[in-house]
Amino acid sequence: MPELTFTVVDIRPEPYAVVPNLLARLRIEETTGEQVHALALRAQVRIEPQRRRYDDPEVRALLDLFGDRTRFAQTLRPFPWLHASTVAQGFTGACEIDLVLPCTYDFDVSGTTYLHALRDGEIPLLFLFSGTVFCRGTAGFSVTQVPWDLEARYRMPAAVWRDLMEAHFPRSEWLRMRRDTVEALAHYRHVRGLTSWDDAVTLLLGQVSVGEPS
Repeated sequence: MPELTFTVVDIRPEPYAVVPNLLARLRIEETTGEQVHALALRAQVRIEPQRRRYDDPEVRALLDLFGDRTRFAQTLRPFPWLHASTVAQGFTGACEIDLVLPCTYDFDVSGTTYLHALRDGEIPLLFLFSGTVFCRGTAGFSVTQVPWDLEARYRMPAAVWRDLMEAHFPRSEWLRMRRDTVEALAHYRHVRGLTSWDDAVTLLLGQVSVGEPS
């Protein structure tokens, strides 16, 4: 029966991709000497927010997720970020493969809110692996499951995420609103003769004092 270990070697933006993807470089080792003919691999990637410190601007940006510092002991808990899958070709001993991590700039996703709040330092990630291993058996191929306890940690520089989003959305960020809100904003922009959405929102914000209810 094959025995596998996983190591995350590096995470970097996928070059030339149409959508924002990261590439996690994985090193896979089979420690018994058995030849692996193929590996259908799945990974759940979690963020472990309790494994780093936060400065005051980051705490303010994370209020919606974790509350203020007085609540961190209860609220800083690992949470799922994304799921990914790939297929590794046959190997003996060890191999390295790229695992595509599809990312989003949707701020309704907790992972996006968290990553956007970090200005510096590292992002503590936990990879939980599962999948199917195909090896040579006594009567053809044998099929075994990747054990559920296989995992790997990686501390991704926050700059990797920020560089990825800047490449796909330069100097821009995305907010999702209801259709009727967008229609009302579009009408406001039209009647005011404004040339951009930024101008419309900036003008509206200027009519309300910061910190006061509308």
